[in-house]
Amino acid sequence: MKILVIGSGGREHCICWKIKQNKNVRLFALPGNGGISEIAECIKGDIEDFSDAFNIIKNKGIDFVVVGPENPLVYGIVDFLKEKNIKAFGPIKKGAILEGSKCYAKEFMGKYNIPTANFQIAESYESAIKIIEKKEVPYVIKYDGLAAGKGVRVIESFEEGEKYLKEIFIDNIFKSNEKKIIIEDCLIGKELSYLIFTDTISYIPMVPAKDYKRVFDGDKGQNTGGMGSYSPPLFFNEELDNKIKNEIVERTIYGLRKENIDYRGVLYFGLMITEKGPYVLEYNVRFGDPETQVILPRMETDIIDVMTAVCEGELKKIDIKWSNKKSVCVILSSGGYPGGYETGKEIKNLEKVEKNVLIFHSGTKKENGKFYTNGGRVLGITALNSTIEKARENVYKSASTIDFEGKHYRKDIALF
Repeated sequence: MKILVIGSGGREHCICWKIKQNKNVRLFALPGNGGISEIAECIKGDIEDFSDAFNIIKNKGIDFVVVGPENPLVYGIVDFLKEKNIKAFGPIKKGAILEGSKCYAKEFMGKYNIPTANFQIAESYESAIKIIEKKEVPYVIKYDGLAAGKGVRVIESFEEGEKYLKEIFIDNIFKSNEKKIIIEDCLIGKELSYLIFTDTISYIPMVPAKDYKRVFDGDKGQNTGGMGSYSPPLFFNEELDNKIKNEIVERTIYGLRKENIDYRGVLYFGLMITEKGPYVLEYNVRFGDPETQVILPRMETDIIDVMTAVCEGELKKIDIKWSNKKSVCVILSSGGYPGGYETGKEIKNLEKVEKNVLIFHSGTKKENGKFYTNGGRVLGITALNSTIEKARENVYKSASTIDFEGKHYRKDIALF
């Protein structure tokens, strides 16, 4: 079976690693990265040029496509491939709008009584300013469209809110013709990533995870794509699990059916666990990054069987088995990330990492047998062990061993 994974990050490397556990697969990646090139044939190309992707699929005789990142999903790559009779794992455009538009997602939650923060929508700088003039801090401003995980800011003062609104509406930092934002209450609690496989008929939850979005220890500094994660979170329990299923997941699945959205893929619930219970912060329509790097290593079932069942509407026939081991992932990033950073730094000592530690490449390239930095997030280091403490020990030993100029990582992953 020939499988193509679309994407180039740590999430895609982890997906490729999991797929390769099936020995009957020949694996390709578009475009892939330095680490992925060791387990798959990487093909240069533009993942948002669907015709280009189709030509690669046709020329390589691909049987099945797995779409990693949100952009091609939101732009309709699965619809495009379906029209060409190519099997693809991921939601259609009509479903992917749950991530493509935060305003749509919030209105969907309201319609189907899914707990989320109180919010207002603004479509101009002037109307947004009127809202924040009366808003108590802290509150949250969210850009409506795709922003690579960097469109959300917690606002602590009027001046800070005014500055961010200027960046969105006047400076057009997200380079969009349509500018809409959400201004919502700031929820206090613990964040949780809750992912499911679903074919809209049924769903199967994955093991839960927690990620860390801020760049510095203690959740300080700017938001990033994610600086680390662990599974399962220390605060997760059966009572919370049942509450999430009953009040959030099942109402979401019901809403998808009512809206006639044939959703087949991964649905990610970004949750805040407050004193009043779980609230939805956001939906993502694909695997999280770096949550994937702690979830899939705990998965004992063949992922191809699961993905195929999702695509064929047969998920109810699948039983997914998970390891009881705990997993921790720490991201090594380029100095300056998520702001400006340099690339092309040689990555050293990868061969010195213990054999039981997994290294997933996020932003690397391989030249003449050596790896170099090629992105803001560079590597994800994952370990599984019988306890969170032991997994942390494995991960941080490796994090200190690997070296490249400007290396940065958080020291508090999986402590809370």
